[in-house]
Amino acid sequence: MSKQVKITHFYHSGFSVEAEDVLFVFDYWRGEKHELQGKTELTPDELKKYRKVYVLISHEHIDHMDPIVFTWKNEADVSYFVSSDMPVGTRGKRMAPGDTVQLEEDVTLTAFDSTDLGVSFLLKWHGIHIFHAGDLNFWHWRDESTVKEIQEAEREFQKAVKPLEKENIDISFFPVDPRQGTMFEAGADYFILAVKPRLMIPMHYFHRSEIISEYARVASCRTTEVLAMPGIRDSIIITFDDQGYLNISFPGPTEDTAETSQVLESIEADNPFYESDLPLSQLAENPDNPDDPEHSSEDHFPFST
Repeated sequence: MSKQVKITHFYHSGFSVEAEDVLFVFDYWRGEKHELQGKTELTPDELKKYRKVYVLISHEHIDHMDPIVFTWKNEADVSYFVSSDMPVGTRGKRMAPGDTVQLEEDVTLTAFDSTDLGVSFLLKWHGIHIFHAGDLNFWHWRDESTVKEIQEAEREFQKAVKPLEKENIDISFFPVDPRQGTMFEAGADYFILAVKPRLMIPMHYFHRSEIISEYARVASCRTTEVLAMPGIRDSIIITFDDQGYLNISFPGPTEDTAETSQVLESIEADNPFYESDLPLSQLAENPDNPDDPEHSSEDHFPFST
């Protein structure tokens, strides 16, 4: 029997995963200037449509934890799961790396390590494995760090990723942060090579939508499809069929499309670095690489092995 999930990108590292009558919300944040507002934010009326809402917060950084989420408890049936190092008094079930909780029948949540504060999350929903990295990344700053600092960061990152190599991850959300400068995509590249998620969706890119769109265009390989969702309220529907393949489709325009586009254009206009010249030479496409095809919405991607 086929299964279907709908993924919606809200802002920065904030995503929701709709699975039948349940909604999972990861690291929701409305933005420093409340870039999400009105029809672009997640509203109580939307939450009420679901039998159950699970809110997952990887750590306390403001760009991953918006206090608004704790007001949702008054509007819908919401449960919270947060990292064990969150401030005292934070609502929710605390989870440290290695902890697993049973959410429902055939639905579990496991916390993995991070290379910053908090944890990363692996959600298993009826055989579909969905990973949100939080701030797990190879946080090197190659243009200003010492060689020793870079080597230490790399060791810590690879150590944190190692347990994930045993998991068959179908969908992953992972940081691709241009602020890191040269080789900013090194963490994401390593994650693709080591973990081999079937689908990677870049996040944490601080408005630089053109950067992750280019990264997605050139980073896909035989084991992993990389798909950019740069716009506020961008959505995809993923169907897992009986033969073990997934199909990605894109919902048609809604009445909110124009408003969402205006919000995104406003963000880009207010960002002085949006048109900056971050080097992309390391992302140059190899025209002789047969494993880097252009995929359409009708493409099917096999399970990784």
